[in-house]
Amino acid sequence: LQKSLNETFGADKYSEARKEVLTNMFSRPMQMALYFCTGVLEDEPHFHHYALNVPFYTHFTSPIRRYADVIVHRLLSASLGASSPIRMGKEAIQKQADHCNDRKMASKRVQELSADLFFSVFVRVRA
Repeated sequence: LQKSLNETFGADKYSEARKEVLTNMFSRPMQMALYFCTGVLEDEPHFHHYALNVPFYTHFTSPIRRYADVIVHRLLSASLGASSPIRMGKEAIQKQADHCNDRKMASKRVQELSADLFFSVFVRVRA
């Protein structure tokens, strides 16, 4: 896909922006990952990672980046015995996961609208 985009859009001053917008638009159909508390969700097939083909999967980045990652780090640390258990019930953890999912969806929607706006301006300028 990237090779095709590079060949199609050339090297003018807007080519990188066009490629970025289209790459973003092509990736929209992919299903977005959701945070959830395994103690609340009992359907284990939801724990499966399709692309990696592993039955149990968790994902996190640096805990300074997102609150959800802080929670995952704390839970993993407690489950490995490296720290004391966190004092949150599974319902409270699920409530935090739902909030993080809502914020992530809102952020993605703003990103998509921004790309749409840029594309509209680009088309208007080129017309």
